[in-house]
Amino acid sequence: MRKTKILLILLSLILTSFGCSDFLDEKSDLKLATPDRLEDNQILLNNYGFLNTDFASSGEGSSDDYYLTDADYNGLTFEAYKRLHIWMPDNVARTVSSGNDWSTCYRSIYICNAVLFNMQDKNFTGEQADNIRGQALALRAFRYLDAAQIWCKVYNPQTAGTDLGLPLRLDPDMNTPSVRSTVKQTYDQIISDLQTAIPLLLPNQISGMRISRAAAYGLLARTYLFMGDYDNALKNTQQALNINNNLLDFNTLNPNVEYPIEEMSKEVLLWAAMKYEYHLIPAKIPDHIYQMYDNNDLRKAVFFNKNTANEVLFKGYYNNVNGPMVSVATDELYLMAAECNVRLNKIQEGMGYLNNLLVKRWKTGTYVPVTASSQPDALNIILKERRKELLIRGLRWSDLKRYNRDGANITLTRTVNGQTYTLPPNDLRYAIAIPEDIITLTGMPQNPR
Repeated sequence: MRKTKILLILLSLILTSFGCSDFLDEKSDLKLATPDRLEDNQILLNNYGFLNTDFASSGEGSSDDYYLTDADYNGLTFEAYKRLHIWMPDNVARTVSSGNDWSTCYRSIYICNAVLFNMQDKNFTGEQADNIRGQALALRAFRYLDAAQIWCKVYNPQTAGTDLGLPLRLDPDMNTPSVRSTVKQTYDQIISDLQTAIPLLLPNQISGMRISRAAAYGLLARTYLFMGDYDNALKNTQQALNINNNLLDFNTLNPNVEYPIEEMSKEVLLWAAMKYEYHLIPAKIPDHIYQMYDNNDLRKAVFFNKNTANEVLFKGYYNNVNGPMVSVATDELYLMAAECNVRLNKIQEGMGYLNNLLVKRWKTGTYVPVTASSQPDALNIILKERRKELLIRGLRWSDLKRYNRDGANITLTRTVNGQTYTLPPNDLRYAIAIPEDIITLTGMPQNPR
């Protein structure tokens, strides 16, 4: 009863703080609700409805993984969603009070900060305490990494020290003004949190809903990949694979069921879901993507079906009915290992990782291992397979940003109600506008346009 009362007090505080439009300025005294037992802090981190869900959908919604018909577009619930879809420079988010990517991101960060404050304040020690600290640090890093893909420019070593980053909230004191850091400071904090968390975490947790050492290694690898630091990305990918290198054999799946991939399959390192958006579930997939899959490639049947209008619909959600998964899974690890090896000019090693993945995706006895004679050829093959394997996983927006940073020159185009919209490579709109009510409230600078 006592534990429940403590939890309810703190959760009520959190809900009050995040349910109002002035969330970042909402004053609170955490000491009024500080859980005083170790188990109470684990209970806070077990609140999966806050910490494991509602990751940002703005990037996926802005990407070219899917399309909307004119009727779909005209039927979008919020005007902000329509503006986001056609890459308008401003007013592309619902208000904080109605629940947007910004509020759900910082709500989770607040809980992590509260737990870290409690752990330090009570001076908890021991293996269980270390594991709790590790979870809070890693989950905070995960949210900041997710947020950086939405509201920050791509990491560029030449400009990261001056490009606008995120407001880094590192404690639960809401009296502290919100100030934007730089992109470099943002990524430095993410890396620091993950590196500190990894030795504290258990290699595998008792539940896939809790972040593990394997998942934290995977997130650190993803962070370095986005930064273009392929050596460190590869090192951390290999550390994650040393803990869990399991792959699903798609030959064992039933492609005729509604969601062929079982929720919490052996590939998933952490259960974490993007915000549920009806225009992304099921997502309508462009035909040119569907045609990339060979008929012996089982992903063609596992990932897709067609409706009566012959539209290709996505059904390969690793979170099953809950929609797009955003956390690291072992298939992403294999693709990161493949890409990083090739970028480091270790072509055969890279193609080996790719073939180890793809043989599990093709009909038994039909797969012919892929080879490449040059680094550009190998990279083209691997990035094509990354596109096919990680569809609707919240990664395409980040990939577009880093590919264009490195000279890919990809332009996005949509035609809506007879009008064509484009997003050129490296456009300022790749750093999506922060919700205007947050800018007004805090006085922080908006992303340049």
